Amino acid sequence: MLAEGALEPGTPAAPAAPSPARVRAPASGNLFRPISAEDEEQQPTEIESLCMNCYRNGVTRLLLTKIPFFREIIVSSFSCEHCGWNNTEIQSAGRIQDQGVRYTLTVRAQEDMNREVVKTESATTRIPELDFEIPAFSQKGALTTVEGLINRAISGLEQDQPMRRASEETIAERIDEFIVKLKELKQVASPFTLIIDDPSGNSFVENPFAPQKDEALVITHYNRTSKQEEMLGLQAEASEEKPEEDDLRNEVLQFNTNCPECNAPAQTNMKLVQIPHFKEVIIMATNCENCGDRTNEVKSGGAVEPLGTRITLHITDPSDMTRDLLKVTKNPFTLGDSSSPGQAEKLQEFSQKLDQIIEGSMKAHFIMDDPAGNSYLQNVYAPEDDPEMKVECYTRTFDQNEELGLNDMKTEGYETGLAPQR
Repeated sequence: MLAEGALEPGTPAAPAAPSPARVRAPASGNLFRPISAEDEEQQPTEIESLCMNCYRNGVTRLLLTKIPFFREIIVSSFSCEHCGWNNTEIQSAGRIQDQGVRYTLTVRAQEDMNREVVKTESATTRIPELDFEIPAFSQKGALTTVEGLINRAISGLEQDQPMRRASEETIAERIDEFIVKLKELKQVASPFTLIIDDPSGNSFVENPFAPQKDEALVITHYNRTSKQEEMLGLQAEASEEKPEEDDLRNEVLQFNTNCPECNAPAQTNMKLVQIPHFKEVIIMATNCENCGDRTNEVKSGGAVEPLGTRITLHITDPSDMTRDLLKVTKNPFTLGDSSSPGQAEKLQEFSQKLDQIIEGSMKAHFIMDDPAGNSYLQNVYAPEDDPEMKVECYTRTFDQNEELGLNDMKTEGYETGLAPQR
């Protein structure tokens, strides 16, 4: 569920250009001082500026500070004594970092709710247990706590509830139920996960044990994707160096073939598709206008992998049955007409168990073993690890290499074997 209405009220009412009428400078010393309630010299700079809500003068306060074990930030706060409007946000005082950062915090106790959090506007906040997400650029940056993030989300959802109750009562009731779940999180009756993913690398979650390791906090640095680079304004000019390669991926190719049923001339359509967090695959479809036969096939777009792959999924919910799957190898399961009655009964019993697994009334393990390493099972938590799925890579046996035709394949030094024949 997206954090609908997560913007704080009156976001357009950001302060306009400061007026030179009243400016109070900060105390002398270091420009960025460590944040501390005991530092009496650390005072904000006050600037008189225009309120965009009532168009009268208000006051903007700027505080240049430093977060321990993090970096410098600018905290800005605007308030208008005429209309009562106020607004607070934070900005990083440095540049966009070379890598993005993802903080994964397991909240187990009330003390975790008080952890300091710096969330920039480019960060995405998620709570997987509630399927809750606050998208990037839907809120201003904030210096707050874990509890403050939840309170901010609750306020955003409650903002337009009166209008929803008047026009869309069903949606309003569902949002009310979800708000109750968010409020229950603050009691920490059971552990939950908070994920802050910031491509700019400028968000932060406090480690109260710093510089020691925090077992409840996992920090992951990653390389940004092209889409994230573009979102941050780092790729203003689109690359035009690979137009031919892009065209191949966006084009459906056609070639002549024969129908496998009637052998009449037919056309096969082929499309190269990138599966997220996996690899490229080739989708092929043949439609015969003579006999009406239609076939489709999915093939791996790459070579046989150096290692085989074994994927084990623990099926615990009916939603697991909707995961995307790519199975390259062929493992037929058949039972002939001449089978004995005992085999038929076993097959019927087996079929009933399959129905129970599909309905979710029976848990099971699904194992897909592909010596070629080109099969795929969707990870619904990607790019995070799936707690119910295990992926193992293993070295193939001689017989498996024989089935794949790899034992007789010679890719190096084959020129020497051909030399005597010339």
